[in-house]
Amino acid sequence: MVSKTDDIPASVPNCNVNTVDLVGETPDRKETTKAPHKDPCGHSVDTAVMNGGGTHNLSEESKQDGAGDTDGGEDSNEQEVIVIQDTGFTVKIQAPGTEPFDLQVSPQEMVQEIHQVLMDREDTCHRTCFSLQLDSNVLDNFAELKSIEGLQEGSLLKVVEEPYTVREARIHVRHIRDLLKGLDPSDAYNGVDCNSLSFLSVFTDGDLGDSGKRKKKGSELEQIDCTPPEHILPGSKERPLLPLQPQNKDWKPMQCLKVLTMSGWNPPPGNRKMHGDLMYLYMVTVEERHISITASTRGFYLNQSTTYTFNPKPANPSFLSHSLVELLSQISPAFKKNFTALQKKRVQRHPFERIATPFQVYSWTAPQVDHTMDCVRAEDAYTSRLGYEEHIPGQTRDWNEELQTTRELARKNLPDRLLRERAIFKVHSDFAAAATRGSMAVIDGNVMAINPGEETRMQMFIWNNIFFSLGFDVRDHYRELGGDAAAHAAPTNDLNGVRAYGAVDVEGLYTLGTVVVDYRGYRVTAQSIIPGILEREQEQSVIYGSIDFGKTVVSHGKYLELLEKTSRPLKVQRHNVLNEKDESMELCSSVECKGIIGNDGRHYILDLLRTFPPDLNFLPVEGEELSPESVRQGFPRQHRHRLACLRQELIEAFVEHRYLLFMKMAALQLMQQKANKESKLATLTENSIPGAAVPALPSTETPDASAESSETSTETLTDANSDTVQTETTSTTDAPQPAATEATTTEAAPKTEPMTETDSSATTTTNASQATPIEDNVVPTVTTNGPLVPFATAIQNGECESPLEGKAEDIIPGLAQAKELAESLAAEDGSGIDPKSREVVLNACKAVGSISNTSFDIRFNPDIFSPGVRFPEDSADDIQKQKQLLKDAGAFMVSCQIPSLVKDCLDHSALPMDGATLTEALHQRGINVRYLGNVLAFVDQTPAKAQLEHFYRIGISELITRCAKHIFKTYLQGVELSALSAAVSHFLNCFLSSFDAVAHLPADELVSRRKNRKRRNRVPGGGDNTAWACLTPSELWKNIVSEAQSYYHFTLHCENADQVVEKYGLQKITLLREISIKAGIQILIKEYNFDSRHKPAFTEEDILNIFPVVKHVNPKASDAFHFFQSGQAKVQQGYLKEGCELINEALNLFNNVYGAMHVEICACLRLLARLNYIMGDHHEALSNQQKAVLMSERVLGVEHPNTIQEYMHLALYCFANGQLSTALKLLYRARYLMLMVCGEDHPEMALLDSNIGLVLHGVMEYDLSLRFLENALAINSKYHGPRSLKVALSHHLVARVYESKAEFRSALQQEKEGYTIYKNQVGEAHEKTKESSEYLKYLTQQAVALQRTMNEIYKNGSNASIMPLKFTAPSMASVLEQLNIINGIIFIPLSQKDLENLKAEVQRRQQLQESGKSVEDLTVDGPLELEDKIPMDVNVD
Repeated sequence: MVSKTDDIPASVPNCNVNTVDLVGETPDRKETTKAPHKDPCGHSVDTAVMNGGGTHNLSEESKQDGAGDTDGGEDSNEQEVIVIQDTGFTVKIQAPGTEPFDLQVSPQEMVQEIHQVLMDREDTCHRTCFSLQLDSNVLDNFAELKSIEGLQEGSLLKVVEEPYTVREARIHVRHIRDLLKGLDPSDAYNGVDCNSLSFLSVFTDGDLGDSGKRKKKGSELEQIDCTPPEHILPGSKERPLLPLQPQNKDWKPMQCLKVLTMSGWNPPPGNRKMHGDLMYLYMVTVEERHISITASTRGFYLNQSTTYTFNPKPANPSFLSHSLVELLSQISPAFKKNFTALQKKRVQRHPFERIATPFQVYSWTAPQVDHTMDCVRAEDAYTSRLGYEEHIPGQTRDWNEELQTTRELARKNLPDRLLRERAIFKVHSDFAAAATRGSMAVIDGNVMAINPGEETRMQMFIWNNIFFSLGFDVRDHYRELGGDAAAHAAPTNDLNGVRAYGAVDVEGLYTLGTVVVDYRGYRVTAQSIIPGILEREQEQSVIYGSIDFGKTVVSHGKYLELLEKTSRPLKVQRHNVLNEKDESMELCSSVECKGIIGNDGRHYILDLLRTFPPDLNFLPVEGEELSPESVRQGFPRQHRHRLACLRQELIEAFVEHRYLLFMKMAALQLMQQKANKESKLATLTENSIPGAAVPALPSTETPDASAESSETSTETLTDANSDTVQTETTSTTDAPQPAATEATTTEAAPKTEPMTETDSSATTTTNASQATPIEDNVVPTVTTNGPLVPFATAIQNGECESPLEGKAEDIIPGLAQAKELAESLAAEDGSGIDPKSREVVLNACKAVGSISNTSFDIRFNPDIFSPGVRFPEDSADDIQKQKQLLKDAGAFMVSCQIPSLVKDCLDHSALPMDGATLTEALHQRGINVRYLGNVLAFVDQTPAKAQLEHFYRIGISELITRCAKHIFKTYLQGVELSALSAAVSHFLNCFLSSFDAVAHLPADELVSRRKNRKRRNRVPGGGDNTAWACLTPSELWKNIVSEAQSYYHFTLHCENADQVVEKYGLQKITLLREISIKAGIQILIKEYNFDSRHKPAFTEEDILNIFPVVKHVNPKASDAFHFFQSGQAKVQQGYLKEGCELINEALNLFNNVYGAMHVEICACLRLLARLNYIMGDHHEALSNQQKAVLMSERVLGVEHPNTIQEYMHLALYCFANGQLSTALKLLYRARYLMLMVCGEDHPEMALLDSNIGLVLHGVMEYDLSLRFLENALAINSKYHGPRSLKVALSHHLVARVYESKAEFRSALQQEKEGYTIYKNQVGEAHEKTKESSEYLKYLTQQAVALQRTMNEIYKNGSNASIMPLKFTAPSMASVLEQLNIINGIIFIPLSQKDLENLKAEVQRRQQLQESGKSVEDLTVDGPLELEDKIPMDVNVD
């Protein structure tokens, strides 16, 4: 499905996980014979060493442990984790004026965390300036609890009030202000301080937890009002905007104070300072009493000052109190009453509604929020908050130092890594927030340029230790690459490079903190500053790479050594280029990549915009002919700039595909050569490797290591790539060798990081100590690693090979031998292998373009086709090979990846709902958005086009809004600040309104009426500033059509919004949402009339704000992710309980790294809830899913497709808990959001409507129920084809409702349809067909009985003896059973005999595992994606 949470790798295939296990280079750990050496997530240290080259990429681990750690791994998991969760203990807390209370704490916590808890608790929240004392000893705030002597279970901690300082007094006022606006949503609407919206509580009335106690299930039925609002019913054309943000009654402000502000008498004069005055506050109470307050070292008291006279003496009485709340409660009864009520409500809210999110989420709609007086906000705006940025005493943060130091933290064991990842994540999210604020300040003109003399677009800025530059082609730097278009694309390419190098995480190689912000039509790049770079010229400091795109080039040994470690995971080939003196320079990156050693001695790389090779489909080169697949599709095409690169996901998929080809070729040659000697070969290879490791994938050696002996093979591990899961040459004797060939080739997996195919090698990575090929993980690995297509699909589409589902050897005989041969070649010098076999590998290598002749190793040279880069003569052949490889990759994109995407949409394994999820689906398969036109053209020619209508519609709407965004960007640059809202509303009118928009120049607010008459045609500042007003709808749509043609090579047939809506079936509200999100526009939430021909839809008052659109790196929690994947794999094998434990553990680790709010935690909670539900713990399922919904709303947005899915899951669990009305409200909410985001015509809507129809059936609203179920039936028939099992089920559901209405004829008709489908699809003998046939008999009997009764009545009139007919209201259990089925959850009833068999089987497996044998066939087929298909989740189709 669509979910973002499978965001785990939103953009980088390797899931970007900050891979933390690189144990650096430690060739000395050759003997790993002790299990405890295992890494926490079940991969043996050897693998870590293996990746020691720092190339570590998520997929391996995910493969190894992901799929069911071998047991050894699991134990070590448990041991490590215990370290983190030392058992908590309870302390008593005694605060002044309250009863002592118990608090559960953990030894890991700092004293400071207890402070935070106390500042949040209802009865102590008004205290900020206090210390905690144990036996009269003050505890150090930054001490861990376990380090405090005498602190134990039951200790009493006293809260002791401390004297204030100016800083403490400010913190106190700020805290009180925060408490006063605890329920005020304005910060969330305004997108500040990481606040965001959540509306779940509006629909659940906050009653999810205590359902059982509330009311009996029976009595609930009468009280349900099930009628949905008109606009939610199937077929309604109305799409109102207001319900998007329902009014939360809790947000009605309870006013405690009218004004709280700093007094104009600040700061205190010297003589008052010496009396302890710190600052003065001015307040107006609700009772209209104006008071002046002194904050002194002893607390707060009333003084005698007024607005115009200064008299700091204490008033009588002075009400001296240690906290402002105590003071105000004495003065103002209204304050006391409302403050108490407010805190009660604040504490009752779910914590997830209040916690800050890690990155700011903006809302594209908002109500008119009253602007209130707020001293803290005012002060923040003008002091840039540096005074107490995170309370660091009096200094700005050195972002670069923080970013790099956190990377240098230890990563040897789990607690270390958690600390490291937590620090990295925290600094990144703080940096992103600071960079965003700075970028906005730069564009708003509030930051002074460091080169103020130059024209605006050339200026650069420094603010808060961050360097800002604008996305324009300064000094013709990009002239040959496409000028401004290239300068605009470069920052995002650079960010992708930073992300990729960050994920590889090589020790000693540093990248800059980078954030790209689009705001008001400008692109700003914010970067941390390399120490010392500002003092010297760039030419002097660059010691590696080129500053002029390859004219002058320098190289540096240390950089080559560091970059060599990244070359394998990133697939970058080492290559030579010529410099201006025609000398050959060796590089291991593109020439633009610059190496600079900072004054801190660190090796930085920057300008990573060409980390990945160029995309030849969009780079026409004189005299170069692309492959026929590309040419057929009309490539190469001219693009705006010459920086079009392939995505990392594509490269991974391509290499994966090539590896499969490599194995097949070798296998086929072997078959030809050795048809008669197969058996001999097998024994030969086995014996020929005396002590060598069983498998390594064919690529353990470095490209130039021609004669590696077993020894070298172990050595080279350090820089060998992460594609090869190499094992040590310790003792393979006890490893069951054949496993390497038979069992492990399950999927003939091309092993490279990208797609977690079952990598054969991982399966046999036998850490000698536990000589167990890690076999239970053979299959599940198929998709552990999020982003890429589960491998099989990658091959089975387009012109790719057929899918390799079962055992690969069934399909290609000889594959096992080929594999073994390749592996033995890699494992040693191959002396025991005859030259013919060697030749087999050589030929296969040549055929697939491998850079090594003895093993499979594909890498790309990123400098091919870079203008200005010249290569030495002697590498001509190599360059030719590289060019061919690039052409092949381009062809792979069009002939494999695009068809693969379309196929996934056809079989509904990809279900985009809006622009963002569509983009994500493209990116996961390595398809750049510039191919969108191609994808749409491909869909257009697909025979099954009707079943892809939803996809096509979303694609068209994405294409149109992206074109509009491109135009809007340049349009905004010409608008002066005072006309911004008028210009934006005019643009939206031209884009969406049916009214032929004429811009109303905003009447200048500052010019008086009388003068205005003369200036009717005013042109402020001479013509140019109002150029925006000349835009007309027809001109804008002409531009959109030509933009679609020139950028996406797609022909749109439309001249205005109405035609688009008509022709492509789009909704204007959806277009409005898409353009607002993309361009960062926030509009007033109200009903817009787009179709009026008499007045424009938008006025300038409707535009509330312009937000930045921010791109940044998302650091990952790798260990948590491994636990998550292992949990998924366990679940997939049917070990629900173990899976559940692992996922709980993952949740703990995620919380440890990310804090409470994060999209990955959301995925974790959802899966947990699903498991709880399957295991029968409905209550726990409800609680976890409630958290998942809240988190999805807060982190992704209230109407993100993911949130819609979470609402549906929550409704199911509510129903199971007997909360029928809540379940309905949630489903109605989900339907409303879905209508708004993608309209009614979408396959997912069928599922939603089936859910609604079933619940309505359960509460006996039959007619309503039919409307929804029949709509679901229609949508299912359209998207799954009339013969699909989903459609059969839909027929059955409709028949049930007709039965309940006693309309047996209609019921029979529906069930017959279903029966026919079952009979044709699964045959007469299948249980589904039998069930259907039984039901048909039952319906026929009922129909006959009814007819008899009717006849009886006709014949005998009123004295007829009537047989009672059974009209059954469906039982809740039967409704729930159907709900489970349509949501893909099937409980398998087991007979006693089955249970006994199962037990015996489980015991057998345990014995096998204990004896260290591999456990075969433990796996349940079918990948468990990050989505939540579960072992028993059988989708009906």
